[in-house]
Amino acid sequence: MRSELTSGMQKTSAGKSEVPRNCAATQVIPLCLPPYGYRKDPENPKQWIIDEEAAEVVRKIYRLCIEGNGIETTARILQESGILTPTYYWAKKGIRKGGKKTQDNPYKWCKTTITKILTLQEYTGVLINSKTYSKSFKDKRRRENPEENQKVFENHHEPIIDRSTWETVQKIRAGTKCRQPKNSEKNMFAGLLYCADCGHKLHYNINHPNSAIEYFNCSNYRGNRGTCNETHYVRADSLEQVVLLELNRMVSYLQENEEEFAELLARKTSQDYEREKRFRQQKLAELNARYSEVDMLFERTYEDNVSGKLSDERFMKLSQRYDEEQQSLKKEIAELESICDKEDSRVYSKNQFLKAVRKFMQMKTLTPTMLHELVERIDVYHIQGTEKNRTQRLVIHYKFVGVLDLPKSPVLPENVVLNSRQGVEIEYLVGKAG
Repeated sequence: MRSELTSGMQKTSAGKSEVPRNCAATQVIPLCLPPYGYRKDPENPKQWIIDEEAAEVVRKIYRLCIEGNGIETTARILQESGILTPTYYWAKKGIRKGGKKTQDNPYKWCKTTITKILTLQEYTGVLINSKTYSKSFKDKRRRENPEENQKVFENHHEPIIDRSTWETVQKIRAGTKCRQPKNSEKNMFAGLLYCADCGHKLHYNINHPNSAIEYFNCSNYRGNRGTCNETHYVRADSLEQVVLLELNRMVSYLQENEEEFAELLARKTSQDYEREKRFRQQKLAELNARYSEVDMLFERTYEDNVSGKLSDERFMKLSQRYDEEQQSLKKEIAELESICDKEDSRVYSKNQFLKAVRKFMQMKTLTPTMLHELVERIDVYHIQGTEKNRTQRLVIHYKFVGVLDLPKSPVLPENVVLNSRQGVEIEYLVGKAG
């Protein structure tokens, strides 16, 4: 809009009209080579098809991440398994790719390669064009294109990783930036625990000198230069028993009252969906209204500048400010619309949750993969009471459906009671917040 009002069509040094940069992005044709796991369709080079041998490696990398393995550990596992790196794999298959070999060892995976595989949305069937751009034909350097300027095409090709798994991996990676204790495996609850008072994540620790005790506490505790007044200490073994009890309670309810359980999920998802939908629609309307208002403000400013009421210097400052605000609004609107699109698939989400519960019924054990398929987050409250009358509230937020108020089971204990140390018992209460 700015360029149309002030300068019109830009010209190149040769005097010809410059082609808009996003012109090619309007075509549903990949503007890049297929990533590792895909190959060009021999019958239609403009389409991508799954390269099953490489795709299985991609699936393995995602499984390893969900199971709690870090990037370095994953790289070591792949190397020890004798799996070729993408560069050497393509060379073996006779597929020509740009770049050069930076590793002499064909099985030595780089951390950057694994990180890229874990973040590429293309594995979910999405095609993203115009990720980079160049400023002019004289400057060959490629620059990152803002997300709002990229062109996204859903369901362009067959996915290797389903959307739910991809989003789970992004949350795991975003929530585990804190370095884990040396010489220890990452705990499966890392990244899922939140302080019920201040909202910060709980960090994983190991007791010294008793390294058998693993625990979490608030990363924002004032004793560690934070602002939270309590530690919100909780032991990892206690968490596992509490979550196992709740999952078994859920399984018992599903087995005894399958129709009731399905109705509970439907009612829960419907209530949450309607409440959140109203809030998002109101917010979206406010953002769109402000976007239009900024448009009008800019037009008035332009008219004032043309009529001489506003100096060029003042016009440029206001123009820049309005432009920056509109770019920010555009990004917020796009993000909110994306969330609305995801929420429209709530029926699919409910079915995904039921599928994960039935999968747990067959396994009967709690694994990192199963935990991340079922649980979104756990809010941890500070311990209340003294000596043997101590209680600690935990609120489990399940994926897709949020907090579930499940009936008590006659064949399962009401709550978990554990001895944290000699003479000190803690009863763990699971339920709604508050």
